[in-house]
Amino acid sequence: MKIAVAGKGGVGKTTIAAWLGDYLNRKGMQVWMIDADTAISLGPALGLSLDEVPTPLVNNKKLIQERVGSGVFINLNPHVEDLPQKLAKEVRGMKLLVMGTIAGAGAGCGCAANAILKALLAYMILRSSQWMIVDLEAGVEHLGRGTVSSVDGLVVVSEPSIRGLQIASNIARLAKELGLKKQVLVLNRTDDDFKLPQDIPLPKLVAKVPYLESLAERQKSSSCVLDLPEVDIIDNICEKIIKEMRK
Repeated sequence: MKIAVAGKGGVGKTTIAAWLGDYLNRKGMQVWMIDADTAISLGPALGLSLDEVPTPLVNNKKLIQERVGSGVFINLNPHVEDLPQKLAKEVRGMKLLVMGTIAGAGAGCGCAANAILKALLAYMILRSSQWMIVDLEAGVEHLGRGTVSSVDGLVVVSEPSIRGLQIASNIARLAKELGLKKQVLVLNRTDDDFKLPQDIPLPKLVAKVPYLESLAERQKSSSCVLDLPEVDIIDNICEKIIKEMRK
């Protein structure tokens, strides 16, 4: 199953993605973690130091030129089948693949870097039989119609603010237009009694993440969001998301 995670910056999107991957891994699943965010923060969220994070594919100019070419005539359907195993880094039993930014793919961007990024992500989503968690940038247009329609579901993450919920609504709408209808909403740093506004169309709310003091304290000295003492709370949130995705 392939699950994409989206949301505006700062709402905890990458944290939720890391929790989902870790939860599935501890349940004995084979998990691929795909960092498709410009910020490239999924590796550190899983516990890697900055020096340990793999070089983003978009920065591997030699490989891009090798597979796609350069100049006016480039190969928009490059050979990528061997790249996942070559480029992935093992992290806590999961495999991490760092893509880098994917801009304008839905609009048909023809640059060499985006051509190979699009091809590799599409290959992973269409061909891989393992669980896959894709940490997206805000919005989903950059994935392109063919790729998005092959993801099994979208987790939209937001905080309980009007601006955050409006952006979450827009992300959900764009994803639906691209064919991704299975969507859930996760509210981060949210009181249990918070009520969603009725005038903002949003995906089904499946989980509320309370403010975790241990996470706030951890992030003063580390980017890792795993191994927190509230593991039961986190696992319950992940279980709700996965259960909904399996329906």
